[in-house]
Amino acid sequence: MNMDNKKFVIETVFLKETLKHNLTLNEFIILMYFDNEYELTFDVKKVSKSTCLSEKDVLNAFGSLLDKKLIILNSIKDESGKLIDKVSLENLYNGIKDNATKSAKEKEKNDLFAKFQANYGHSLSGMDYEIIKAWLENGFSEELILGALDEANYNGVTTLRYIDKILFEWNKKGFKKMEDVNNHMKSRSTHNDSKITYESSVLEYNWLDEE
Repeated sequence: MNMDNKKFVIETVFLKETLKHNLTLNEFIILMYFDNEYELTFDVKKVSKSTCLSEKDVLNAFGSLLDKKLIILNSIKDESGKLIDKVSLENLYNGIKDNATKSAKEKEKNDLFAKFQANYGHSLSGMDYEIIKAWLENGFSEELILGALDEANYNGVTTLRYIDKILFEWNKKGFKKMEDVNNHMKSRSTHNDSKITYESSVLEYNWLDEE
């Protein structure tokens, strides 16, 4: 197929997202065209020439994509003040972005479980998974959870209940990342004129007895 010697690039994430919507071949071609097009105006003749689809097929596929809200038309003014319709694939790209975010979070969660499993040297129980999942769902970052695990290991009390108490105390103080813990300990060290470094003090400090 000649397509007027125009080469179209299809990225994997674009292909995965479009496959979810059970598109016809013509609809897929139209989306692919606008994904590759910099001048996002809808010119039936130009689209037809570039895709080798008839103008009728272009109009039908374009209308269907509008109904599915995979294509949006935004009216804007050109340099002469004339209103023109610009094609936007914002909804499609948002879907790709959302899926990428979900995949990253899922990978982070799986990595976190693996680190806990390696730490304990055995498979986690169903209850263990639920507790760690609850920390994530309540907004604790992986960094903070692993920091609490490190402190529990140093103190020789590695139960998830103990780690949960540490996270509870850190949450009460508004800590969102280990930098917040770091700053808190530096502040206390300065106040107490202590020479203990952060690396040792954060692990030796008993958060559960702090008033």
